[in-house]
Amino acid sequence: MTVPLTGTDRQIIAALRDDARMSLTELALRVGISRTTAKARLDALIANGRIRRFTIETDADAGDEMRAISLIELQGSMSRSVIHALRRVPEVTDVYATNGSWDLVAELRFDSLAAFDRVLREIREIPGVRNSESCLLLAHVAG
Repeated sequence: MTVPLTGTDRQIIAALRDDARMSLTELALRVGISRTTAKARLDALIANGRIRRFTIETDADAGDEMRAISLIELQGSMSRSVIHALRRVPEVTDVYATNGSWDLVAELRFDSLAAFDRVLREIREIPGVRNSESCLLLAHVAG
């Protein structure tokens, strides 16, 4: 059972999205709670799976990395096998189930257009993928 988030939990998550490396003291100050409360809430968020990992975001605009999303339509009930195959593609960083015309959305990271072309071909060749549409992500404009 998922524990509902409190307003404090939402503030903690928002602060950590902005800077996951901040100290507990800085987190407590930012959220307006004691350091002890910040530690307890952070530990609870991790324990109940609301925070699964801490990560970094690189500067994709620096020219050494490109990103895209691939919208994927599945054939029949092949989602498990397609998701499993997508996880084996190193350039696929995340996969999301969605509603509407597309069944899955895959986030891709790669270092050249040739690599992008190869990854798209690899995705289209996965048994169970009926159709896909991909978009290069250009400049990050919000967030």
